[in-house]
Amino acid sequence: MVKQSTVQLDALFHALSDATRRAILRDIAGKQKTVGEVARPYRMSLAAVSKHLSVLESAKLVVRERRGNFQVVHLNANALKSAMHWLRFYEQFWNSKLDALQSLLEREQHD
Repeated sequence: MVKQSTVQLDALFHALSDATRRAILRDIAGKQKTVGEVARPYRMSLAAVSKHLSVLESAKLVVRERRGNFQVVHLNANALKSAMHWLRFYEQFWNSKLDALQSLLEREQHD
């Protein structure tokens, strides 16, 4: 189970590491779109956008469905939960470090 969740988390962060893929996720967060609609704002081929979508699919961030002659893509926001859980640990770490720094700076101001 741990190995599988590690593989999934690696795929998720890999998918999120690219600015185009993050933009695609933001673009389809509001509504599902065809692959052509997803590709329209980018200066790349439909095949290149499809490769980006494949990476997002591997990370389970998007679902692609065939509807007639079109492929429709929509966001699977639940896939982001594992990243949020992983980041939450570091949020707690940094919050405690920043609180300690703030206390130190406040003491120095009063001295």
